[in-house]
Amino acid sequence: MAEIKSTMDLVMERAARMGKASSDELETENSRKKGMKLAAEFLDGKNAHLLEALTGFPDEQQMAIRKGMVEVLLRNIFLPKDDEAQERTRRASEGIVEIGGGAADLKTICSEMQQAMEQYRKHREQVKNQLEEQVKMQYDQLLAQQRSGMPAEGGNPELALQAQVKEEWDRLESELSGQYNQAIEQHKIMLQERLG
Repeated sequence: MAEIKSTMDLVMERAARMGKASSDELETENSRKKGMKLAAEFLDGKNAHLLEALTGFPDEQQMAIRKGMVEVLLRNIFLPKDDEAQERTRRASEGIVEIGGGAADLKTICSEMQQAMEQYRKHREQVKNQLEEQVKMQYDQLLAQQRSGMPAEGGNPELALQAQVKEEWDRLESELSGQYNQAIEQHKIMLQERLG
């Protein structure tokens, strides 16, 4: 029977490996973390140009720093649900293009992602409006029933309707997000492969 390792065993093994890490591995990891920090600052608007920041480091550190930058930028490309998140994903795409030297293929991939995100936003709003219209019709029917003296089925019909609407919205939003997330993830994989 195969032995299943506990989380503690895995943590201890990782700690042992880290203890045995060479100075080169530690330096590479530190450089990657610097890149992550620079990308986070870029996303927060504290750093205007990633390439300028990158060229300020020794050549032997630049690859690991770049890798850290790409990691953070890709992590910040997601389906936005508000304007602030949309701005962050746009900024992350700009950073990807900048790190890639403005390559046309990167611009195309990022542009396609931004279009998918905009399409998602519109589609989400459309679905939400349709659901709200359905709810209004159901609510009007409920009021008409109450005015005509028909007894409501079960407890408070308004609360039941609210719960039903929330459940339906959660389901619809989840389906919609799943479809668009799949497209975004495919584009992110292309970017990751292209940027290494």
